[in-house]
This record gives sequence, C-alpha cells and structure tokens, in this order.
Amino acid sequence: MFIADNLIEDGHLIGGQHKESGKIVFPLPSGAEQAFYDTVQLSDEGKLWSWSVQRFLPKSPPYMGTETLETFKPYIFGYVELPRQVIVQSRIVGCDESDLKIGMALRLTTTPFDHKEKGVVDTFAYTPA
Repeated sequence: MFIADNLIEDGHLIGGQHKESGKIVFPLPSGAEQAFYDTVQLSDEGKLWSWSVQRFLPKSPPYMGTETLETFKPYIFGYVELPRQVIVQSRIVGCDESDLKIGMALRLTTTPFDHKEKGVVDTFAYTPA
C-alpha cells in the first residue's frame, strides 16, 4: 500500500517517463533506476479498466495494514486507465461493487489506511467522477 504523501503532488499521482523510450510507469522508480526517468504528473481522472473485491486478509508482508482475521473488511480494488499514460492499481472508494461498470469515469482521491508502522496515513484511491 502506497502512502499518499510520497506519491501525490498538486492533486496528481507522480509517475516516471523513461528518458529514452518515453514509456510512463507508476510509481516513479527510486534509487539508481530513477536516473533513467523524468518525473511526470499523472492524470487525476481515468476510466475503470478492471476491478475485483479483496475478500480475505492479504498476506503480510507485503501488506502493511493492521487488520486481523476478525477485523478485516473486504475492499474494492481496480485498475484505472489514465489516458495516454499508464494503468494504475488502486483501491476504489465511495461506491459499492454493484455501482461499478468497466469504462466508468473515476477521479483521484485519498483514503485513510491504518499502517502497521506509521499509524493512520492517507493513501491514494479512486472514486466515481
């Protein structure tokens, strides 16, 4: 789970555009790999490409939530196609799964996430536009 303060700038996700190929990736690579990318603001609106519901507690690590088997609540996640950029995996909030339609317009938002090491933080999500 990504924490929003590392990924959002001026209301946009931050990706990387490869300096030679022009391919856009998300998230922006870090470490030595970052030298091959220019920072690029990603669109704050996209279309739902695909989705599912996470109905069981994800394996930890890599999942960093504080839920237990008893407290876990299913959540929607999907792939959001940002026009002419990249497809981003994200939580989908502000709707029920019965509201979702492939191709529907979504916009970037944030949602709280209870992180094992950092406490409650904001992470990015998408919501119906």
